[in-house]
Amino acid sequence: MTSPDLSAALKRALALAEQAIGLTEPNPRVGCVLLAPDGRELGAGHTQAAGQAHAEVMALRDAAARGHDVRGATALVTLEPCSHHGRTPPCCDALIAAGIARVVAAAQDPNPQVAGQGLARLRAAGIAVELAPSEDEAASRELNIGFFSRMQRGRPFVRLKSAISLDGRTALPDGRSQWITGEAARADGHAWRRRAGAVLTGIGTVLADDPRMDVRLVPTARQPLRLVLDPHGRMPASARILQPPGEVRVIGPGRADLPALLSELGALGINELHVEAGPTLTGAFLDAGLVDELLIYQAPLLIGAGRPLAELAPLAALGDARRWRLIEATTIGQDLRLRLRPT
Repeated sequence: MTSPDLSAALKRALALAEQAIGLTEPNPRVGCVLLAPDGRELGAGHTQAAGQAHAEVMALRDAAARGHDVRGATALVTLEPCSHHGRTPPCCDALIAAGIARVVAAAQDPNPQVAGQGLARLRAAGIAVELAPSEDEAASRELNIGFFSRMQRGRPFVRLKSAISLDGRTALPDGRSQWITGEAARADGHAWRRRAGAVLTGIGTVLADDPRMDVRLVPTARQPLRLVLDPHGRMPASARILQPPGEVRVIGPGRADLPALLSELGALGINELHVEAGPTLTGAFLDAGLVDELLIYQAPLLIGAGRPLAELAPLAALGDARRWRLIEATTIGQDLRLRLRPT
């Protein structure tokens, strides 16, 4: 695939797939663009909520609404078209029936029910099939990193969020961990919550901060499942996390088996798990090697007395290149956002 027009169209398909964040769980975020042989866009769309139309069908509907004939067109899709009957019919069949002549897919679907079978069915129908360059495949996989994790490992991708001050404090002198970062960083944190199928915290954080743990600072079509580890049944009935919107589950009694919990969440269809918790639960995830990404916000302020970063012993090794690699450092308002993944 060397045509600049096709490359630009695939980038547009990836941008459309991003619009499906916070909408498609547990399905992957997929975008599709249909091009005429002369390069004109005929239709475009992205996957809708679970049980509703996938990206390919949305693009076909868009083309029909515009009055375009898609016979002989090229479909650029960010993930291999599905070939199985789930909540919706196979997208392969829709493309074949529409007379699409060529399909360019950014990545192969990791779902064992598809995993190359969609591309094979398209080829068997006489449709030319190509895979996009590696950079587009990487972009598609990154966009659906949780879906790939669940399909390949049976558990969600775990992202652990924390905020620290310049002097390495994770909480104020009175123990509260709220409001260390600025407004822009807090909104950005909600955008990462929106990506997740579930948000997890511990009862210690609930008792100390009384957080809501929902998504409210950015628009979202759905609320992630909120989970609270409460092994000794200390959850107060008045806790704000129990209030709408969204579903809440309190997990207890006894000490949680984190690997087993992740397997259970994978079986529930949770692709990405967003963890915002205190030192005990944060340390447990890190000690168990279950964190796939650290999302760290560093605020430009000095707290002085307060909870030191040293309390989170595994986090003290953030600068250890043998354990973590920095994949992003971005300024969000007045704060610095760091993303790190295990080496």
